[in-house]
Amino acid sequence: MESKKSRVLVIGLGNPMLGDDGVGWRVAEEVKKRLPPGLSVDVDCLSLGGISLMEHLIGYGRAILIDAFALEEPIGSILILKLSDLPNYSAFHTASAHDTPLKTAIELGRAMGAQLPDDVTVVGIATKRACDFSRMLSPPVAESVSQAANFVLDLLGEKNAGK
Repeated sequence: MESKKSRVLVIGLGNPMLGDDGVGWRVAEEVKKRLPPGLSVDVDCLSLGGISLMEHLIGYGRAILIDAFALEEPIGSILILKLSDLPNYSAFHTASAHDTPLKTAIELGRAMGAQLPDDVTVVGIATKRACDFSRMLSPPVAESVSQAANFVLDLLGEKNAGK
């Protein structure tokens, strides 16, 4: 049996009841439908961040997070970054368990001995409507779902090709 540490976790983040904020869930659901058989990947959808999100990463070797981003890019644009490349927003305000950034939560988890992935990739979809009370994605964000799923599947294939 394969250890969890060698497995990959894909998480769609957001709230599917808040318009474009639900795009992470939609992409994760698309990835789950299209996963090649035999690929050791767990796919989940979550509406949390910080310490709670960090707890879900414990024991995995790699994670891909998909989320809506407030970007100056055209709506529906897709950005792929390593978590380590994102700014640490906790440097700009007081820390609270309710708003701890994931980078800070991972540092805390590691300091406490948790086995957390060294490789965390973030797939962000540019949006401006992340607070509308709706189950519908805006047309440009909805059109990006398939392409974002392709990027996630490509990222999964890159690591597995080397094994």
